[in-house]
Amino acid sequence: MDAPPFTLNAWLRYDLIQRTLAGLDGVESILEVGAGRGALAARLARRYRYVGVEPDESSCSDAKEVLGRLGSGEMFCGDVSVLPAEATFDAVCAFEVLEHIQDDAAALRNWCERLRAGGTLIMSVPLYQRRYAAADRFVGHFRRYDPEALGDLLRENGFASVRLQTFGFPLGHVLEKSRNLLARVAKPDESREERTGASGRRFQPSGKAALLTQAASAPFRVLQRPFYDTRLGAGLFAVARRRG
Repeated sequence: MDAPPFTLNAWLRYDLIQRTLAGLDGVESILEVGAGRGALAARLARRYRYVGVEPDESSCSDAKEVLGRLGSGEMFCGDVSVLPAEATFDAVCAFEVLEHIQDDAAALRNWCERLRAGGTLIMSVPLYQRRYAAADRFVGHFRRYDPEALGDLLRENGFASVRLQTFGFPLGHVLEKSRNLLARVAKPDESREERTGASGRRFQPSGKAALLTQAASAPFRVLQRPFYDTRLGAGLFAVARRRG
């Protein structure tokens, strides 16, 4: 497939994305918020009417090229406000995005407005505020999320039928520790906004490394599955319906 490769952590998350979408009825259109360089976009646009938004101009340009080669899907540079006011979708996806936004409640309300009645939000965030560390600061995170707090936040901002799972056990913990070690020795001179924009490009493999990443992640994608409904993962995955 002619698509930007996933990182190891993205491969772990993709297993839950696939399973979630396969279990939803009536999903034909998808909006992805924070599409990065188009790695997930290329995969979703093959199966759904796909629209992506990405605020980082460099990543957005790369994602546009990806969808252009595919001949399917649309990509807009910016946030959801750049879309036509009437545009709504069966599902809105936002993976590793909410933690980069200072007013996360407002962001959730904006995403909710982009869902048709009964539409589904699918998202992921870093797990547990107590694990906020060097890597979070390095990539511009405002916070991490505890499951109960995220559930309450979703219900307070237009969502119901919230389901929370974790992913990435045990490999995700090793990756998180590695990122923290690297971040401690790095001395970024970018602003938080610049670090957030670059976060979607950091650590993305290329060439033979991309194939190795896919192969290396395969057993861990299976190994994590019995732990989805525990609180042992490295990332928090949420699915919720638009209320009303």
